[in-house]
Amino acid sequence: MTENDKQNKNYDADSIKVLKGLEHVRKRPSMYIGSTSQTGLHHMVWEVVDNSIDEAQSGFCKRIEISLHADGSVSVDDDGRGIPVGMHETGKPALEVVMTTLHAGGKFDNAAYKTSGGLHGVGVSVVNALSEWLKVEVHKDGYIYFQEYRRGKTLAEQKKMGKTDLTGTKIRFMPDYEEIFETSELKYETLSARLRELAYLNNGLEIFINDERSEKEIKKEEFCFEGGLNSFVSYINEANHTLHDPVRITGEIELGDEGILLIDVALQYNKAFKEDIFSFVNNINTIDGGTHLSGLKSALTRTLNDYASTNKMFTNKDDTFSGSDVREGLVIVISVKIPDPQFEGQTKTRLGNRNVQGAVLSLVNRGLAEFFEENPSIARKVVQKCILNNRSRQAAKKARELTRRKSALETAALPGKLADCTVNEPEEAELFIVEGNSAGGSAKQGRNRFFQAILPLRGKIINVEKAQLGKVLNNNEIRTIITAAGTGIEEDFDIDSLRYHKIIIMTDADVDGSHIRTLLLTFFYRHMIELIEKGYIYIAQPPLYLIKKGKTKRYAYNEKERKEIIKEFGDKGLVIQRYKGLGEMNPDQLWATTMDPETRLLLKVRLENTMEASHIFSVLMGDDVEPRREFIQLHAAEVRNLDV
Repeated sequence: MTENDKQNKNYDADSIKVLKGLEHVRKRPSMYIGSTSQTGLHHMVWEVVDNSIDEAQSGFCKRIEISLHADGSVSVDDDGRGIPVGMHETGKPALEVVMTTLHAGGKFDNAAYKTSGGLHGVGVSVVNALSEWLKVEVHKDGYIYFQEYRRGKTLAEQKKMGKTDLTGTKIRFMPDYEEIFETSELKYETLSARLRELAYLNNGLEIFINDERSEKEIKKEEFCFEGGLNSFVSYINEANHTLHDPVRITGEIELGDEGILLIDVALQYNKAFKEDIFSFVNNINTIDGGTHLSGLKSALTRTLNDYASTNKMFTNKDDTFSGSDVREGLVIVISVKIPDPQFEGQTKTRLGNRNVQGAVLSLVNRGLAEFFEENPSIARKVVQKCILNNRSRQAAKKARELTRRKSALETAALPGKLADCTVNEPEEAELFIVEGNSAGGSAKQGRNRFFQAILPLRGKIINVEKAQLGKVLNNNEIRTIITAAGTGIEEDFDIDSLRYHKIIIMTDADVDGSHIRTLLLTFFYRHMIELIEKGYIYIAQPPLYLIKKGKTKRYAYNEKERKEIIKEFGDKGLVIQRYKGLGEMNPDQLWATTMDPETRLLLKVRLENTMEASHIFSVLMGDDVEPRREFIQLHAAEVRNLDV
């Protein structure tokens, strides 16, 4: 065992470094957790879970259990080393220092943790400060230790509760719903998706989630993937026809004084026409990429060009693959672990370490080349797929010319069916994508012409999940959407040219309307994802019912509202109209219920977990029928409104 390993194993009071005291967290919670909305509430859970994950990365934790309790509290229980409980240099137990002092933790040098996602050391103390109460139980050195806090302040001294053979930490906290948070809704699906992701990234780690909030049943899931990233890409490719088994490339690169870089890559090609790339640094999803992703992309392009050229697979000697050619139809995950990652921005979404790029490029280039040499039949399948992608790209380039517009002011370039608005400022402009000419006519008459534009669609757009880009761009309705938006697409995409900062999908409240909405969301996700990431895509919520009694009328947007209005009006003399189509409403009704900013309901489309989103789109919109059938059977009981 090296001296560094000995230091790493000794996680005690001396490992805790204090940078400054705990201040201002309750006054300015958004500075620490992003917001006091649902996003910030989930962030509280991740801060505690990340500490357990850091223990797992260091090899001291095999099991993590997260529970959502009926009283609204959350607990995170692990079998790691346990937070240090000995006396700290400040004169307080190290446990109390960690829980009550900002920037106190074992992650500011590489002794206690070789790699860590929570580099700022604010996590658990911030959770404590923003909780109505928090209880921590530590199993360490043969004893159970306990301490309790209220809104970040210690209630009593650390207690030694008894003996134990176990090790680990259990933290249970009640987010301060009364004074801090705007919502108490922790979404099981959001938590479950992220925990699944963490299990993929940490081979063999057992992660459990229990939801005890329902009186009917306790939701439970267990995630443990011995296959690691191979299991990850297989999950994403579940509904795709794959060309080969997952390929795994791993290695360690010495970075000099910066320590050792651990690289783990898994990839698998399929017959589809999209790319799914996921990148992580110390378990953090780097959605904006960075140097590790740049190195990966360069390695893919270089290796496939070299192989195709060496084996004389190009038609012309001057042929070459672009990055898009080699990534279309590819699912790939890269996870790197580095002692001192330099993230660009507070959100940690882009890695900036320059020496990582060359290290990843070298390792992946060498590993993939060796795999191709050892598996020539798979290599030829992949190269032939890339050649097909190249031809499709050339065809798409011609089709893309049809979607280009001259400028936001030259309306001659805009589609004729678009009823544009007057305002020239994108921040004020709204584009309603409306199902059918009938509803489009009502929307055009009912809108506010100053800031609302209407684009009626004729029928259903092509399912882009099953089509190459050239075919997608030959679809008239899709070309119209791209031209109206003004951004271009793929290589020509420019978010700064977007003409409307609210693009609102407005379809009928029936099965066909839901299908059209799903097709549109699939298109935006696969080909204009930045519109979703920037928060520019919305879904209109037309009412389901008009309820009249005498001269009084009310609109109900869901079944709950319908029942409440009926109860308020009484059963007698009611006239209830069920809206199945937007065209059933006159322009004034459509404006009042669905388009007026003062009264309407809009759902903003948010991207919470790219892994789960890609998987769901592949299952529901892809070629393979069996996963879709299984999904429908699994969730059939959750259907609330089904037109028959």
